Amino acid sequence: MKSDSKYKIEFAGLKIGSHQFNFNADKKFFDRFNFSDFNDVAVNIDIELTKKSTLLELDFVITGGVNLNCDLTNEPFDYQVKYKASLVVKFGQDYNDEDDEILVLPHGEHKLYVDQYIFELIVLSLPPKRIHPGVEDGTLKSEILDILEDLKPKENSNFADPRWEQLKSLKK
Repeated sequence: MKSDSKYKIEFAGLKIGSHQFNFNADKKFFDRFNFSDFNDVAVNIDIELTKKSTLLELDFVITGGVNLNCDLTNEPFDYQVKYKASLVVKFGQDYNDEDDEILVLPHGEHKLYVDQYIFELIVLSLPPKRIHPGVEDGTLKSEILDILEDLKPKENSNFADPRWEQLKSLKK
């Protein structure tokens, strides 16, 4: 990532053991990645770095809120993010980030940029289908929901296959 990034951990001067780091991600953070799926973001990232003699272990704890649009109604809603992930950093000849949970840094590297990991973890913490809680519990009143209800196939429509009716009788 960029050398001017504030999302970096300089581990070279740290003693062996556990160290805490804290970062925040907001809308500007996601704008740097040209990611516009969120209306607003306020996420806190706590990282516990455990430095060992030959590797680093990072435990990410992500908490906060993301305002996004419902996939069904396009209504904005707040989604609470709670996510944990781990990353192991080893040292080798060349940089290698092909594995999701293991990062290889070249020998002599003294800092780790965590921008990309934070971005990916927040995006991956969201459900694949984003449904407004009001749709699920029936409290959301929306013009789009009314239109979808009108377009919904009726239970006793002429398009019903009689074989399904026979199968429904088995369910009882």
